[in-house]
Amino acid sequence: MAKIVLGLGTSHTPMLLATDETLQRFIETDRNIKHRDKEGRPATYGDLLEKADPKLAHMVAPEHLVERQNVARAGIKHVAQALANAKLDALIVIGDDQNESYKEDCRPTFAIYYGDTIRNSNEQHEYYRKHYPDWYVQNRQGFFEDAAPRDYPVHAGLATHLIDQLMEGGFDLAASKCLPPGEGEGHAIAYVHRRVMDQARPVAAVPIFINTYFPPNQPRPRRCYEFGQAIRKSVESFGQDLRVGVLASGGLSHFLVDEDFDRAILKACADKDAQFLKSLPRNKLHAGSSEILNWVAVAGAVEHLDLNWFEYVPGYRTPAGTGTGLSFATWA
Repeated sequence: MAKIVLGLGTSHTPMLLATDETLQRFIETDRNIKHRDKEGRPATYGDLLEKADPKLAHMVAPEHLVERQNVARAGIKHVAQALANAKLDALIVIGDDQNESYKEDCRPTFAIYYGDTIRNSNEQHEYYRKHYPDWYVQNRQGFFEDAAPRDYPVHAGLATHLIDQLMEGGFDLAASKCLPPGEGEGHAIAYVHRRVMDQARPVAAVPIFINTYFPPNQPRPRRCYEFGQAIRKSVESFGQDLRVGVLASGGLSHFLVDEDFDRAILKACADKDAQFLKSLPRNKLHAGSSEILNWVAVAGAVEHLDLNWFEYVPGYRTPAGTGTGLSFATWA
């Protein structure tokens, strides 16, 4: 019988790809983002700056940015080492897609990729080349191969089985066997391939996408938790004896850091407080913070495991409090 033996969570923000010098430049993009405040209300950068704690100006001084970044870098290494030590046969990666593989012509709520391999390109998706400055695009290149595309292994057998069993369980899924012509995998799986997996011995992945980001068909927290539970049940019905991991890629709060909410999420994961996770207020799950739903799904999939380690770094990067709640966790 296949069994989920490891749970992992990691942020995947371009912030984590930044050099010490580049960290100071995110204020340039954050000034132009359509923000939300902590209650989900639309806000400008100026609105957030006006209400921000004055102490943030000190916290985002270059030396403090680097200090927090080093803690986050250590967190990534911890997650990567836990994955390497587990000697998995397959890793289910639950992430979101942001105009990469799925666009406005058809954006599924849940989708599973089941091709034999999935390609990480050495070129960025057109959306980012069009909408972001050169320094940001160059920084974001860390998601992708340096010189030429690379095809990473997919556990197609397990992926196909999950599609079948999740359909039996009442989840109507989209299924992808290939990527759009000329495109590589999205950032949620790309980050795992390039920054978490051992490049010499990548684990066969099962990429699962949740449309956390784009209305109107975002799944509710309860449905995401139930989706995770159904994934575990489906894995355990697979005929082969496999060691399987499941990883949440993304989150937590951003583009405005909400420490209290982030810590409540992590506490609920540690306490196995399913009701709290199922009942998260939707007004707090807009834009980047919607990636918390990937963690909710993983929490549902690892109910039988314990959250045995986590690291949380409030990744403030501007005096307005913008940035990312940088979060890393393992369940075993």
